Amino acid sequence: MKKYFLCMMIAVICSVTVTAQVSNQNNQKMDKTALTKKTYKKLFGGEALSGKGTDPELMNILQKFIFGEVFHTGNLRDKQRELITIVTLTAQQTLPQLKAHTGAALNIGVTPIEIREAVYQCAPFIGYPKTLNAVNTINEVFKEKNISLPLENETKVKEEERFAKGKEIQDSLYGDEIKENLKDLPGNFKDDIPRFLTEACFGDFYTRGGLDVKTRELLTFCVLATIGAEEQIKSHALGNIKAGNSKETLIAAMVQCIGYIGFPNALNAINIIKDI
Repeated sequence: MKKYFLCMMIAVICSVTVTAQVSNQNNQKMDKTALTKKTYKKLFGGEALSGKGTDPELMNILQKFIFGEVFHTGNLRDKQRELITIVTLTAQQTLPQLKAHTGAALNIGVTPIEIREAVYQCAPFIGYPKTLNAVNTINEVFKEKNISLPLENETKVKEEERFAKGKEIQDSLYGDEIKENLKDLPGNFKDDIPRFLTEACFGDFYTRGGLDVKTRELLTFCVLATIGAEEQIKSHALGNIKAGNSKETLIAAMVQCIGYIGFPNALNAINIIKDI
């Protein structure tokens, strides 16, 4: 009799456990769906998971992953997430999506200057032509929103200060690492190339207003992950730590990038962060 009651109790416990697991899975599913709809509405003002369009299945998968899961993972603020998305789209030149996310960023309170500065920050890493394409795209949105152009000038250094001001920021994050790496180049290259980098990258962009150095360095890291620049990712992972971004923040940024740049590039960067 005791064995019978014991077996019955085990059966009841197993049944309750299975029921609880199924219920928990259903709740998670409902939560993800609800989060997707809520986040999408906040960003774009439209309806997610509508089942409309030519490829509703892919859109459902995409929206649930990006807006129902990734957007709620990690310690990033919503504004950070949209700025990160903007630079990854800029780096990839996916301009229709950049246009949509520029509107989304404005909808959640990112300022036009912050959006512009995030795009400008990409220039030393993806080149000026791609940056100009992105600038044209965000300006289209600004015009549609009746935002007056050009935006306020955020240049903070004079021409003759570019090297000194840029080196001040560069040294605080990287020291003389780059100049040391290039010291064996022939002729004037060993001096000219490090100078170009100091002036054009740090002097022209990191010194600008609109975004602080900590944010600029985080966005730069996301651009480098997007283009798969692994050597530079290593340096900028350390630069981010010195700028005040934690490992957790860097990993959260890479998770935010996954839906836009894919798992391989994001995981490569995460592995580098892990090994700092």
